[in-house]
Amino acid sequence: MLTRIRKMIYRARGHVPGRLNGEPFRLDPYHSKFWRKASSGTWEPETFAVLDQYLSPDHDYVDIGAWIGPTVLYAARRARHVWCFEPDPVALRHLLWNLELNDIRNVSAFGVALSDGFGLARMASFGGEAGDSMTSLLADGTHGTEALTIGWDQFAQTVDLSGVSLVKMDVEGAEFGVVPTLTDWLRAHRPAFYLSTHAPFLEENARAGAMTGLARNLDFYARATDETGAAADLTAPDALSRFRSFLYTR
Repeated sequence: MLTRIRKMIYRARGHVPGRLNGEPFRLDPYHSKFWRKASSGTWEPETFAVLDQYLSPDHDYVDIGAWIGPTVLYAARRARHVWCFEPDPVALRHLLWNLELNDIRNVSAFGVALSDGFGLARMASFGGEAGDSMTSLLADGTHGTEALTIGWDQFAQTVDLSGVSLVKMDVEGAEFGVVPTLTDWLRAHRPAFYLSTHAPFLEENARAGAMTGLARNLDFYARATDETGAAADLTAPDALSRFRSFLYTR
């Protein structure tokens, strides 16, 4: 009952107060449960550590799979400019709302999905609800929607990405098709690349090959580590059965 009353108050107010890695923000009231978790510091502290290490006021940041914006909001106060992609229309609406709540003006948010080129693709959530954090081009369902897709080369030719110091990708399994489209650009510019992998969304007999393919696409980086700082092994048993993240650096 108290939780319901609290949500009503937040929605009437138009925002919920919260913190991201200690930084205060105004946040949309429709995700108050998630924002409480994020404010407690228990949501992806390793991700905020990467943002702190590789972002600065004279460099830019690319966030591929922005969801409702926890990493985008935090990064916007540390980077010169943020380019982000969120093709789920429900999540995008809340992302834009959160940017407005905090008067953030150095973010360019695009409601498109990165793929192998311009077109349309069906997307849905593995969690079964539009706008949750599990929307993927690999999923389909009655709750899904059509997403406009563009190729990375098309985007990179349109904007100046020479100042990007960090790229984060969390696209719920679409990384197996998207990473190869970024490979040439990543090799040329060598920003830090923080990749979340989703092998459990694939058929079990396809996981090892897909993860090996990712590792080969990124083998030009001098260093690759997992969330613990250990050397990355994308074909280790837990990388095939769990959702893991890996950091690639010069």
